[in-house]
Amino acid sequence: MAPYQRNRTVNSTELLIRRSRGVTDDGTLIRQNMKVLRSILLEENRDFMKVWSKTSKSTIMYENGKIYFENYQNCYSCVHSEPHVLYKLPKRSKLEKFEDALLCQTPLDKTLASPSDHKPSLLTLTANNWLYRFSAETGEELQRVYLSSKHKFRYLGWEVSQEMLYVKSVQNKETPLARQAGITQNTVMHLAIFHIFPLQIVGTVEINKKVFGNGVTDVVLSQGVLAVSYSNKSVKLYSFEHIVQRYMTEKLVLGKQSSLLGGKTVGEAPFGIPVNIQITDCPPVLFEVSCSSNGVQIGGYPWHYIYTPPHKNHKGTHHICSLKDSTMATNGIQNMNCCSLESDGIFFHPDDSGRIIHIGPTTINVLKILGELNSGLPSTVVEDFAMMTHRNNNPTSQVTVTASGRTVKRRFHQLDDDPDQETFRMVEYEDELDLLAVVVTNGEEGEGRAHIRLHDNQSGQLQRTIDLVEPWDETYRHELFFDKDTIVHIEQKNTNFCCHVYKLKAIRK
Repeated sequence: MAPYQRNRTVNSTELLIRRSRGVTDDGTLIRQNMKVLRSILLEENRDFMKVWSKTSKSTIMYENGKIYFENYQNCYSCVHSEPHVLYKLPKRSKLEKFEDALLCQTPLDKTLASPSDHKPSLLTLTANNWLYRFSAETGEELQRVYLSSKHKFRYLGWEVSQEMLYVKSVQNKETPLARQAGITQNTVMHLAIFHIFPLQIVGTVEINKKVFGNGVTDVVLSQGVLAVSYSNKSVKLYSFEHIVQRYMTEKLVLGKQSSLLGGKTVGEAPFGIPVNIQITDCPPVLFEVSCSSNGVQIGGYPWHYIYTPPHKNHKGTHHICSLKDSTMATNGIQNMNCCSLESDGIFFHPDDSGRIIHIGPTTINVLKILGELNSGLPSTVVEDFAMMTHRNNNPTSQVTVTASGRTVKRRFHQLDDDPDQETFRMVEYEDELDLLAVVVTNGEEGEGRAHIRLHDNQSGQLQRTIDLVEPWDETYRHELFFDKDTIVHIEQKNTNFCCHVYKLKAIRK
């Protein structure tokens, strides 16, 4: 029988003392460290201070403590008190330009053949169809794979649940000249799929009109399924495992010869990777739904999906249904009824709790699904907690009297996301600290300002507020990242981009 343990709060100092004595085992060390950091972060004598800013003519990217400039050529580390250069890659020609990139973190529970496979790496796709793997710490080239001389690959995507990534080609479109000549282009696009840890090819598959039908607009690989979107606003899901098992003609190995290439080496130029998954007939459709351009999201427990029907009268509504039989959940239609330029957003919570976050300009609802797997009764959507903006609720008069005495009636009501009002803009989840970072803007004083409200992820209770120093112009694009003791704000200003970094500091009184 396990010894009785009292459930009590332990302060940061005591946790550090216990850790120094070796009381904490390896399994709980990281959790204890994050508890210490969270309690320090929420102390009154701590605040986030702006420590660094840098502008760029090209898009700036942030990922896992690293800031990338010049299209991933220059990498800055955010680990220390102020960002510093980690590495700079040699300049590349237009043919070798990076089209897309992904950061790859190796799992801790596997033993891999090469020591370099255990370290974080940056996967990049070039304009001339090379897939590179660089060390995320030094920029050293670790591996390169040539994809194809026939198909133009442009996009990278993760299939996290299966530890795979996919490389997607540009979409083939029929030209007016080809239509006049009666030439039919059946191939829509190609996907090259790789296992990671280590990087190894699964195969290349052709998405063809003869198999999947006309009107294919996009294809993604997620949660073990091939999701195909159509121009008639429908989405169909197919089992990728079934496709591989049934239609793979040859198992490929990078660096080895293939009969599909006439004995040439897989992954070397100019041969690349052949199409070894040849789908000859339409696989069974696992799931199909008609939805708006926002698509369909799957998650929750039991499994549910969120979608907006494609009809005009359903605009602004989000339907939550059981994936098992498409039964609408009780209270399954969510509608913010907001009048705003930016539509409200809804998505399954990234903490894997099965909850749903619904964010509008004045309200954020965190919802949960109550239901049993085999009860036969529909699930129920209930509010877990809600967050509200602080606004002056006095309605604005629709009638104005000018100085000359003339009465003028407003044509439009004030929008819910008017920059002059306190408005929710985005929500970030910090998984290690279990905090929600909510960006709130307010332009009452004539210049747009933003602050970040940190809420407890379990209860929604407000923990503290952090002010951003730089103005927030809502007419431009913004991104915000909350990563333990670091806040990164990336904004666009006309044709320039700017990155602001905040670090947790002790306040001297």
